[in-house]
Amino acid sequence: MNNQNEIIKEMVKEKYGEIAKKSGSCCGPASCCGTENKIVGYTVMNDEYDNLDGYMKDADLGLGCGLPTEYAGIKKGNVVVDLGSGAGNDVFVARALVGDEGKVIGIDMTQEMIDVANRNKKKLGFGNVEFYLGEIEAMPLDNSSADVVVSNCVLNLVPNKQKAFAEIYRILKPGGHFCVSDIVIKGELPINLKKSAEMYAGCVAGAVQYDEYLKIISDSRFKNVEVKKTKVIDLPDEILREYLSETELKLYRESGVGIFSVTVTADKN
Repeated sequence: MNNQNEIIKEMVKEKYGEIAKKSGSCCGPASCCGTENKIVGYTVMNDEYDNLDGYMKDADLGLGCGLPTEYAGIKKGNVVVDLGSGAGNDVFVARALVGDEGKVIGIDMTQEMIDVANRNKKKLGFGNVEFYLGEIEAMPLDNSSADVVVSNCVLNLVPNKQKAFAEIYRILKPGGHFCVSDIVIKGELPINLKKSAEMYAGCVAGAVQYDEYLKIISDSRFKNVEVKKTKVIDLPDEILREYLSETELKLYRESGVGIFSVTVTADKN
C-alpha cells in the first residue's frame, strides 16, 4: 500500500509540475491550454475568484473546486495555512483577510508550484507570506501553530486522508478550525475513470464517498463538522469520452452516480 501511495504522489507531482510550467508560458493559465494537453479537464470545477480582495490573476490556474476562504472565518491577525497552495491563489486571498498583522503559509509538494508562487509573491511584495515545500501527511510546521487551515481541491489527491486530517488537527491551535473545498462522490465511478492517472490528477478518480469523507474528519477528533456548500460537478461528454466508451458513457449518465464539490468546516476543541 505504501508503495502504491508513493506512485500516486509521484504522478500528482508530475502532473502539477507540468501545469506550473505551462502557467509561465504563452499558454497562460491551465484553462487556456487546449484539449491536446488534457489539462483542460481540470478546469471544469473551479469557482470565480475575480471579485475577491487579494485576487491575483497570475496565481489562478483554474484548479480549484470551491472558495474555501468564503466560509473560513479568517480574521485580522490570524495565522492561516493553505494546503496544496499551488501558484498562491488562496494564499493571496487569505492574506487580504489577515492583513499586515497576520501571516499566511502555503504548503505544496511540487517544487515547480513553489517557484511560481514565490515569483507571484515577489511581484506583490508581501513580507508575511511564505511558501514551504512539503507533504500534507507530514507538514513542516510546529504543533498548534495555525488559527485556520484552508485547502482547495487538494486533500482529495492525498492517498492517506486519515493522516492528512490528523496533520491538520496537529498544526491547528486549540479552538482553531479548517475550511476545505474538495471533491467527493456518491455511488460507484466507472472503473476506467478510477484507474485514469489524468483524471486522478484532475481530482475525480481519487475521490472518496461523501459519507466516508465526513467520517474521516469526525474520526480525526474534529467537532462541529458542517458542509457549508455542495455543488454538482457535471463533467462534459468531451472529457468523459477520453476515458469511457459510448456505451460506458451512456451507462454512467443513467446510473445516478454523482461527483460533487463540497466545502466543509470543522473545529479543533
